Amino acid sequence: MPTDYSKPPLGLKWRSNTLFIITTIGIGLFTDLFLYGIVVPILPFILRDRVSVPHDKIQTYTSVLLACFAGASTLFSLPTGIIADKLPARQLPFLGGLVALLASTTLLWLGKTIPILILARILQGISGAVVWTIGLALIMDTVGSDKLGVTIGSIFSIISVSDLVAPVLGGVVYKKAGSGAVFGIGFGLLAIDFIMRLVLIEKKIAAKYGLKDAEEEEEEEEESANEDSPLLASEINNLDEWRIPKDQPGWIKKFPLLCCLKNPRLIVAQSITFANAVLLGTFDSTIPTEVQDLFGFDSLKAGLLFMPLVLPYLVFGPLAGKFVDKKGPKLAASIGFGFLVLPLILLRLPHQGGDGEIAKFCIFLAMCGIGMALISAPSIVEASFVVEQYYKANPDFFGDEGPYAQLYAINNIFFSAGLTLGPLISGALRDAIGYGNMNAVVAGMCAVESVLCYVYLGGASLSSLGKKCDIRD
Repeated sequence: MPTDYSKPPLGLKWRSNTLFIITTIGIGLFTDLFLYGIVVPILPFILRDRVSVPHDKIQTYTSVLLACFAGASTLFSLPTGIIADKLPARQLPFLGGLVALLASTTLLWLGKTIPILILARILQGISGAVVWTIGLALIMDTVGSDKLGVTIGSIFSIISVSDLVAPVLGGVVYKKAGSGAVFGIGFGLLAIDFIMRLVLIEKKIAAKYGLKDAEEEEEEEEESANEDSPLLASEINNLDEWRIPKDQPGWIKKFPLLCCLKNPRLIVAQSITFANAVLLGTFDSTIPTEVQDLFGFDSLKAGLLFMPLVLPYLVFGPLAGKFVDKKGPKLAASIGFGFLVLPLILLRLPHQGGDGEIAKFCIFLAMCGIGMALISAPSIVEASFVVEQYYKANPDFFGDEGPYAQLYAINNIFFSAGLTLGPLISGALRDAIGYGNMNAVVAGMCAVESVLCYVYLGGASLSSLGKKCDIRD
């Protein structure tokens, strides 16, 4: 039955407000990260206390459970993106992701065997595929590419609180009240998330009711004023660099983003996402076990040790995002990865001892946090710009909705692949060559990534390196 757009729903204006939409997406991402992060510091203790895993197998099973989440997210991201780009609205699949997250949280709470915990992490990965793919597409739909960097930087800095709060809260509550209380917090957050996703109205749906906010009206006035300007003509001419030959194979037309993936800027942007996730997976899987062995930390202290790693996001995330919007992704990404090399190498220095050794460990983690803040926004901003240029130059090729959900699905695949391989490789390397040498290997990856970013990413003039695309070349 067709929707009657002559009768606007209750609260249309505030439900489609930019701030409310961004807040809702932020809450969704926060919930996903919170329920992911709350398990990280307590996984070794759940495996020991509830599943009775031998001590020498805890690192292996910890890495496997972290990898299961990422593997499921990898497999489900692309189907989610393709479906989302074909649907008239993104709200329904965005809501659907919560079903998997609810089931996952329940199983993590009640599961007493390795297979049940693995299933729980798989369901959590499916939910992550939905929230990150559709959530990022909704951000692009809402704010456009011009404000994407500062928006992503701000959101990531705020939702990083979940990375900060979840391990700490998980460690404290688990020790004081057990796993039931830990997951009770998760269920409460899920309820808030569900209500906000339910009442959200997307901009394009609000527009069908004739609603335009003040920001959109200002943009239309600017476009009208610049209609005959030489700058606009120059931008249109520049789109010739992004034309796609029309006689593409049928399988490419069904998944048009494949054509964009030939662009080296887009590939390097995705490599940033992959490397970022490898770093996160490495920290998540090795810090709890390392500090348990090094300092004898319990779940509470292991959770607290994530604070210096995540706290810099709160300060530097929005600043780094704004810097990316103004100067382009090249400098932020290349400096960020280059900077990370130093603290990763220095993490070999702390050894068994008292407060001085713990302080050194925290300082080096805080330095890693600064580097992580610098590399959080460049990938999405660069990838979005490249795909937007292709979309502007070839609107009929990509369809009315554009390829953005597909793009963020690919982005999530690279991120999930990094989260899959990060814990597995870092856990194996830690067992084989030690924690310090493992971090040296990761530092080498960051050094290579820094060079790639400097060579290929766009700077202040993002449109200067556009490439034509013919998939048959």
